[in-house]
Amino acid sequence: MSSFRPSISFVSPVFNERENIQLLVDEIEDVMRSYPSEWEVWLVDDGSTDGSRELLDKLVPGRPWLRVLKLTKNFGQTAAISAGVDHARGEVIVTLDADLQNDPRDVFCLLDVMSKGYDVVSGWRKHRKDHLFVRTLPSRVANSLISLITGVRLHDYGCTLKAYHRDVIKSIRIYGRLHRFIPALCSWRGASVAEVVVNHRARVAGRSKYGLSKTFGVALDLITVKFLLDYTDAPMRVFGGIGAFCGFSGMCGLGYLSWVKFFLQQPIGDRPLLMISILLVMLSAQLLALGLLTELSIRIYYESQGKAVYRLAEQRDVTGKLL
Repeated sequence: MSSFRPSISFVSPVFNERENIQLLVDEIEDVMRSYPSEWEVWLVDDGSTDGSRELLDKLVPGRPWLRVLKLTKNFGQTAAISAGVDHARGEVIVTLDADLQNDPRDVFCLLDVMSKGYDVVSGWRKHRKDHLFVRTLPSRVANSLISLITGVRLHDYGCTLKAYHRDVIKSIRIYGRLHRFIPALCSWRGASVAEVVVNHRARVAGRSKYGLSKTFGVALDLITVKFLLDYTDAPMRVFGGIGAFCGFSGMCGLGYLSWVKFFLQQPIGDRPLLMISILLVMLSAQLLALGLLTELSIRIYYESQGKAVYRLAEQRDVTGKLL
C-alpha cells in the first residue's frame, strides 16, 4: 500500500443498503468537495445479498478517493468496521452508517471538537427519528447502563458517527459485537473522549437491521467489556478473588464440621454442608489455577506481539524538545 496518508478517512459498513449507497457516496462527495486536505472513503460490504456488492463496483470508477472492501460473508458490523479501520490511512478516521441516518455534514462538528485536544469524539443523536419503544427507550436504558459500568459517560454509545485519531483506534482490537463500546476501550488506552450533538435523520429506504433482540445482547457484551477494562492486565484479581472467597468459605465449613465430629462426637457423613464445603475448596483451587494460567496467557500475548501496556502522550529529550 502507498505511503500516502490523507487527512480524513471515512469508514462505512454496508449490509443490504443498495437503495442508499449511491446517495451516501454523492452526499459525502458534496460535503467534502471544498475540504482543503486529502480525504478518502472506505465502504465495507459485509456480505450483502441485495445487489449492493455489484453496485459498489460501479461506483468506484471516476472516484479516486473511494475504496471498497468486500467480506466473504456477513461477519457483522463490528468486523466490518474493524476491516475498514485496518485499511484506512487517514490521520482521523470517521465511522458512519450507510443507511443515510447519519449526516455527513456533521463531520465538521466532530473535527471541531477534536481540534480542542480530544482523541475520540462521539455523536449524540439527541433528537432521534426512530420508533420510541422499539429503539429509543431501550437505547437510553442501555446507554445509562454502559456509562455506569464503564465509567465513560456518553448519551449515545450506539451512534456509529464517531471520529477517532488514527493512533488511538488502531491501538485496540474489536471483535464480536463490541463496536458500540469503542469509546470505552479507547479511554482504557488513555484516550480523551468527548461527545457532540449530531443530526439524526429518518430512514427513507431499506430495512433496519436493529431490534430489541440486539438490545438484550448489549448486557452480555457489557460483561465482556467490563472484564476487558478492569481485569485484562491482571486477571488474577477476579479469579483469585472469587477463588479466595470460595476457599475461605469451604475451609470454614470444614472447620465447623471437624469441631462437630471430634468435640461433639456427632456424625457428619450425611450432612450437605460436608459436600458443599469440599466442592468450594475444589472450586477455589480451580479458580486460582485458572487465574495463574490467564496471567501467563496475558504476558505471552503482550510479549509475543511486542505490545506495550501503556500509551505515550509525548516524549521529550534532555533539552526539552518534543520528539
